[in-house]
Amino acid sequence: MKKVLVTGSTGAIGEATARYFHENNYFIYLHYRGNEKKVNELKNELKNSQIINFDILDKEEVFSKLENLEIDVLVNNAGITKDKLFFWMEEDEWTDVINTSVNGTYNVTKAVIKNMISRKNCSIINVASVSGMVGNMGQTNYSAAKGAMIAFTKALAIEVARYKIRVNAVAPGLIESEMTKDLDIKSIKKDIPLKRIGKPQEVAECVFFLADKASYVTGEVLNISGGMVR
Repeated sequence: MKKVLVTGSTGAIGEATARYFHENNYFIYLHYRGNEKKVNELKNELKNSQIINFDILDKEEVFSKLENLEIDVLVNNAGITKDKLFFWMEEDEWTDVINTSVNGTYNVTKAVIKNMISRKNCSIINVASVSGMVGNMGQTNYSAAKGAMIAFTKALAIEVARYKIRVNAVAPGLIESEMTKDLDIKSIKKDIPLKRIGKPQEVAECVFFLADKASYVTGEVLNISGGMVR
């Protein structure tokens, strides 16, 4: 049975991704940091799964939990938003978002890459955002973080291709989640050609496709925005 580690498994996209891989006969490592109730509920539903709790910014803790973990797929999904216009953005709002997406991705990937090289035929999927492709008002921190993840994806893909490891990214647009529930969806849908926001399951399908099916694809970013970003 193949194994996948999904960071941020209690978020909307993380949960949907964990469920989709489970439905396709993967063993799931469910990472979480704070939402213990949610991860335990998910664990009870997904029988072939195991919970892993660590702070992705604590390099020593990450390595202690992951250095000897054998996985076939890594999904770097953990991330946060602290939206604010740049003029009023505080330093911690900048660094927290950057650190979580960029340094967190570095720590987790660094901890598992050695075993991936030994196993070969592995895959890394980084969950970026269309904000990292085109920018978004009020998200200089988030756009910078996700843009860095996209660049990281392309560079790492070149480095590890010789070990039969593929590295790709998905760039979701507006997806149903806690982060979008308070937005004016009716107004936003006018700018989306498909006239709706996406569902977490639709992102999960794309993550799985890149991880498990797209055997000749690496260094790519899959735009999942309903045509909003073109």
